[in-house]
Amino acid sequence: MYSKTTAPRRGRSFDSVNTSYDDKHLHNEMNKANFSKIDEHRKLSSPRKGHAAILFSLKNEVGGLVKALKLFQESHYNIERKRRNSEFEVFVDCDSDQQQLREVVQLLQTHMTLADMDLRGDLSLPEDDMDGVPWFPKKISDLDQCSNRVLMYGSDLDADHPGFKDNVYRKRRKYFADLAMGYKHGEAIPRVAFTAEEVQTWGVVYRELNKLYPSHACREHLQNLPLLAQHCGYREDNIPQLEDVSRFLKERTGFTIRPVAGYLSPRDFLAGLAFRVFHCTQYVRHRSDPLYTPEPDTCHELLGHVPLLAEPSFAQFSQELGLASLGASDDSVQKLATCYFFTVEFGLCREEGGLRAYGAGLLSSIGELKHALSGKANILPFDPDVTSRQECLITTFQDVYFLSGSFEEAKVKMREFAKTIRRPFSVRYNPYTQSVAVLKDMPSINSVVEELRHELDIVGDALHRLNQHMGV
Repeated sequence: MYSKTTAPRRGRSFDSVNTSYDDKHLHNEMNKANFSKIDEHRKLSSPRKGHAAILFSLKNEVGGLVKALKLFQESHYNIERKRRNSEFEVFVDCDSDQQQLREVVQLLQTHMTLADMDLRGDLSLPEDDMDGVPWFPKKISDLDQCSNRVLMYGSDLDADHPGFKDNVYRKRRKYFADLAMGYKHGEAIPRVAFTAEEVQTWGVVYRELNKLYPSHACREHLQNLPLLAQHCGYREDNIPQLEDVSRFLKERTGFTIRPVAGYLSPRDFLAGLAFRVFHCTQYVRHRSDPLYTPEPDTCHELLGHVPLLAEPSFAQFSQELGLASLGASDDSVQKLATCYFFTVEFGLCREEGGLRAYGAGLLSSIGELKHALSGKANILPFDPDVTSRQECLITTFQDVYFLSGSFEEAKVKMREFAKTIRRPFSVRYNPYTQSVAVLKDMPSINSVVEELRHELDIVGDALHRLNQHMGV
């Protein structure tokens, strides 16, 4: 938690794997020119003399791609291409000096209809360009350095907090804060013996919210809640243990839980999401008002957030928000955090012609959940440019809620918005090492291209075998 001060896309079917004119001829021409062969002494990951690159787009016309690639047949290169509307976007990485490449470009401009072109030389980010970039974790264990930088609450409560004058509650909160502050990556999350009062408070929240979920919660939340009851002990008379929830999420979406003592800054909270780590409180709200809390507690985390973090598409959306924040400016991080607030915390989606809630702040608040779907709330389409400028309210209902058609739609919009964030590099998450690679020069980008090529080879082989099996 942080402080705030589907229908498939239309494409090729299996029986259209007999490829188009361009693809057939591209395959033939590449074989003739031995484009795919790269000498051992010319590895992509090593610096190369006379290295240049070009990014260009072609109108989708018969034979266009083959004609363009013939112009490069004297050079060894690596290529990534993807279909974009009616155009081909082509990235070519060549062993060639700038003069030679410019000659090829002139030929391209003479013989081809280019929709767009970006000529690039030896691309590498100077080290001093990274000097002003804020520190960010590069591997999951680096979260140990920022997960304890609690900004508010924790064991210290404001005077208007329901538990401020309750010394027993304050002592209990210190116990939970100490557990979180002492936690390190790789350790099991300590199991807690919750008190009868804590279980009773949880039970009230659990019971009242479950009355609303069938008519107010999104489909994914409703599907995952029974699984959490089965595997993690979600019941009215039992508060689930974070360690059990973390193991369940790990198997479902790769997310894990990390205990936290209180509010983190937006930067530190979003950094956790980049590694599929969700910072989660373990304390329970004060018993005097079980239907209200001025801060996220374990009822909010477990009933609001966790069911959606068990959904792959939503988990991907959350991680991409986190990755976009790494190394970004304070202003950009604040915009991302605001988008997070109005989607992951207070987002609405459309299902079967009606509105449903997917935001955890709504799904853990009886009063605001009713209000948001009452027909009286102000609801706008989710647009990151607009949403990122909206004021976030903590102690009252939101002035406006934002509606997405689906998680996929919200994810596509956030990806486009993330491209507008100014930082001199991009990042890519490696799930095997649980680390992020900083893509700031051609060797690092080429390394990603090599990995993608291998993944595409696997997909191509799978399609080939499937077609053989189906007799296509």
